[in-house]
Amino acid sequence: MERYIQPFIDVSKSTFKDFVGAELTAGRPYFLEKEKPNDWDISGIIGLSGEARGAVVIGMKSALAIRLTDMLTNSKHTSIDDEVVDAIGEIVNIIAGNAKKGLEEAFRLIISLPTIVEGPKHQIKWPHEQARIICIPFTIFEGDSFTLSVAIESVKGA
Repeated sequence: MERYIQPFIDVSKSTFKDFVGAELTAGRPYFLEKEKPNDWDISGIIGLSGEARGAVVIGMKSALAIRLTDMLTNSKHTSIDDEVVDAIGEIVNIIAGNAKKGLEEAFRLIISLPTIVEGPKHQIKWPHEQARIICIPFTIFEGDSFTLSVAIESVKGA
């Protein structure tokens, strides 16, 4: 499973460094309990299909989403608006698209357009009940954090 997760860690670090000039620290990955409530206010979701299926989800509190958007757009936001939604969608799109390249030795994948879910402690309904979800916690700035969750299930027997 590590070989599938490492591309997401590497791409997340380079994406945040390149786009907002911020260093990320990856925490220890863990298996996400599907029914356990989360602390996220906004999530960007990319579906995966092809020789594997699943999803990539970036989840964070609204304050971090707003701060990242302010940095990306060089403007000021006070709440989750269309520009914040677009920014979180673009971040997860960049991460999933670039991690897809790192997984091409194992799978040919197609990624969906980003979907955004917003609201305190919202739930993500994962696409496949049997897929295990790896959650990678990241720390950014002075203690802000977000998670990148990945569920990949081979459909080609890999």
